[in-house]
This record gives sequence, structure tokens and C-alpha cells, in this order.
Amino acid sequence: MIARAARLQTPRGAVAVDLVELREPGPGEVLVRMEACGICHSDLFVAAQEKLAVTPLTLGHEGIGRIEALGPGVTGWAVGDRVGMTFLATTCGACDLCCSGRERFCAKQTNFGFSLHGALTEYAIAPAAGLVRVPSDGPAATLAPMCCAGWTAFGAVRETGLPPGRTVALFGFGGLGHLALAIARSKGLRVAVADVSEAKLEMARTAGAEITTASDSAGRALQKEHGGVDAAIVLTGSAAAVPQAFKALKRLGTLVLVGVSLSQYELPLVDTVVKGIQIRGSYLGSREDLESVFALAGTGALQPHVEAHEIGKTPELLEQMKRGEIFGRAVIGF
Repeated sequence: MIARAARLQTPRGAVAVDLVELREPGPGEVLVRMEACGICHSDLFVAAQEKLAVTPLTLGHEGIGRIEALGPGVTGWAVGDRVGMTFLATTCGACDLCCSGRERFCAKQTNFGFSLHGALTEYAIAPAAGLVRVPSDGPAATLAPMCCAGWTAFGAVRETGLPPGRTVALFGFGGLGHLALAIARSKGLRVAVADVSEAKLEMARTAGAEITTASDSAGRALQKEHGGVDAAIVLTGSAAAVPQAFKALKRLGTLVLVGVSLSQYELPLVDTVVKGIQIRGSYLGSREDLESVFALAGTGALQPHVEAHEIGKTPELLEQMKRGEIFGRAVIGF
């Protein structure tokens, strides 16, 4: 079988759409006919790595599809089942983290679109243990972003630990930010949004943000005009957003870091200590979080802004994402 796939040719190399010959699924594996796969900023992070476990590498970790064939020994799945492929593929299943519902931090994990071939392809071979169950109905293009953007945003909002009525600031209003806004509002939080784009700030206001501000001066603005925020979530990979988010916090505030980059940030130690600031890294979420994300999407309260494209546009879309020109989620349909 031949399938088209968006592949990173070499570490730090070009992304091209290739024709790939598929093998039969091996023990514990399944063949998935993909319906849709979102393009994530983390794909750019993968493309920037100096070393990769597999090259050429099929990108993508935000996929929805249906099982076409089962490999030997696969149980619990059937041909026709609708499944999701997330960034988290497999884990050891035996360490303390795996046994306590925190398998996303397992040191022996593998990842779709990073250490294993991913979902930006017409057909994918995947370990059955790495798949998640998704609703059998609903448009694949709007469900696909739930597998990463929705899951990550939900986990980040939960990490703030804020009760209803408190204020959270979201730094970056793109593919993650617009979902985090909807999730935060569903939990009764007041939401401030900071971004470099006035157009995105206007979108945030339309979507229900109570406060909007330019991100390059957000720390001072949120403190002076609103008395600071209880938590700030940095959803962008821009290192410049981190100090602004830190400055925006009230005493005993929480800074949640989500966006990844290779940049460094100097931590203000005195303010961290004397103001009791908590700093947390947030990576995906729990399996229960993912179930909540799909449930929330099913109610209509969590609807991603989606732009549908065909797979040949993938290299161009990644360049647009690098320039910050994509709002919401660009999704490849198959």
C-alpha cells in the first residue's frame, strides 16, 4: 500500500510530502486510515531538533482515524473503531508515574511524530497501546485538535488550581489560546489575554475575554490597571512572554509554562521567594483530562477555529505557523 505523508527529511531539514510504502501491521500494531490531523507548533519544535530517532520522520500527533487492520495479538480494538493519535504514544506502564495516572511524564515514553512515525499521512501504522478512543461521530477536523491543543489547554488551566471567580491571564492567543479561553470560561474563571497581534486580541474579546492587552507591556498593564492576576499561562514559545507573565502575577500567584522553545529565561529569585510565586510546567494532561476535553467538545462549549487544507499544503502551513500567521488550528483532511 502506498500513502502520502508529510515527512521531515533530516534533522533541521525540509518537510516534504512523499509517497511512502506501508508494511503490514506487526504484533501489537494496527493500520489506521487517517481522517484528519492538525498541525501543531510542536511540529516546528521537532523539526528544530539536532537528532531524531527516525529519519525521514512522518510528522503529526493530532490525528483522528479509523482502524483498517489489526496486527497479531491486538485485543480491545476492532476494525472500524475510531481512534485518536496524540503526542503520547507508549509508556513503560510500570513506573510510579505510569501507575499513578501521570504516564505523560514516563521517562521511557515514545511519541507520535517525534520518536515514532506520526499522523500526518493517509495511512498510519501505530502501536495499539498508544491509541485513544474518540467519539464515533462528529467532524474529524474539529475533533483532531482535541488530541493535543484541547488536551494541553485543559491540563494547563487545571494546573492553575484556581476556583471560579479568580483571574487567569493567557499569553498567546493562537491554536492553544483560543481553546484555553473557552475552557477557562467553562470553569467560571475571569480571563485576560495578552498577544502581540491586535487582530487576535479583537478575536479574544469577541470570544469572551474580559481583559486584553499587548503582550510586550502586559505585566505592567495587568498590575497597574487590574491589580495583577492569580495565574498566568504562557502558551507561546516566545521567551519574551515569560517575564511579562511573571510580572503580571499577584503575590502567591502561579505561572504555568506550556509553550516550548530552545530559549532561556532568567528567574527573578527574590520575587519568586518573597512573593511565594509557584512555577509549573504543564505537559499534555491526564487521561481523565482528555476524556473531559472530548466531553466538553460534545456539548459545543469547546469548538476550535479550524482551517482545513489538503496534505500538499503542509510545508507551506508550517512556514506560516513559524511566522505567526495562523490563527486557531490548521487541519489536514484525508
